[in-house]
Amino acid sequence: MTPKSQSIDIAGTTLHYLEQGEGDPILFLHSIPMSSYIWRNIIPYVSWLGRCIALDFVGFGKSDHPNIQYRIDDHIHYLQAFIDKLNLKHITLVMHGFGSIIGFHYAQHHKANCKGLVFYESFLRSIKPEVLSLPLQEQIITLEDVTSLPDFSHNGLTYIDKMLPQFIMNELSHQLMDYYRSPFLEDRSYTQISSYLQLFRDGAMRQQANQMIESYSQWLTKTNLPKLLLYSIPGFITTVATVMWAKDNLPELEIIDFGEELHLGQETYPEMIGESISVWLQGIEQNALMNGDRNDGI
Repeated sequence: MTPKSQSIDIAGTTLHYLEQGEGDPILFLHSIPMSSYIWRNIIPYVSWLGRCIALDFVGFGKSDHPNIQYRIDDHIHYLQAFIDKLNLKHITLVMHGFGSIIGFHYAQHHKANCKGLVFYESFLRSIKPEVLSLPLQEQIITLEDVTSLPDFSHNGLTYIDKMLPQFIMNELSHQLMDYYRSPFLEDRSYTQISSYLQLFRDGAMRQQANQMIESYSQWLTKTNLPKLLLYSIPGFITTVATVMWAKDNLPELEIIDFGEELHLGQETYPEMIGESISVWLQGIEQNALMNGDRNDGI
């Protein structure tokens, strides 16, 4: 079976999502410029353990592209409204890239509604050169070149064509590239890319993102929510140094290294990632039963 395509109206904006399975929700949040499609081969390994829901953030995938600024607060608003409208309770969050900023922020402020946290290529520490990988630092240098940013920020397709192949060690097929290009064929499709790129340039967006990251990073060092960190080597956002920081500082953490990759391990190792999440979920369910489902609430 494959996940079913669904949609829901949020104040006049249609959000698209994939869904498969029943039970407590397992909510998948994608990176940028990806979509729920990145999780298509992961969900079948997990859906027998819960209600898998992979959201397309507003402006991405098959969700609507409203005339908004696509700031972090916009994504937080739509995610909260989406969770409320579907009445999702006892959520396990599975996060990737930019989705980790939105997901960790949600978990920090709605900790009683969360069962566990799974994260791959996530923002665990502030967006600063000294904690970022060399490939990402090189991209940031490119983005800080004022002559190159307008080309990216006014044409989502340019970003896809130039940057997406740099996120993966293997070559993406023409079919996959066409799929990832398709949401950015519409008018105004550059706005959501432009806003995201501001995270990597000095300014208000980067400052806001770092404040959020530093806040939930501190919270992660204290909460006993079960955590699974998936990583690949050499990584793109999550470096080995960040993995070691997490190992030393995050309680209730399990770490799984699944091979060589930069940022798109879901395309290279879907079976390994899916099975790793499945085994971990079974483990936390067993621990919850043994411990009487006690939640520290931190």
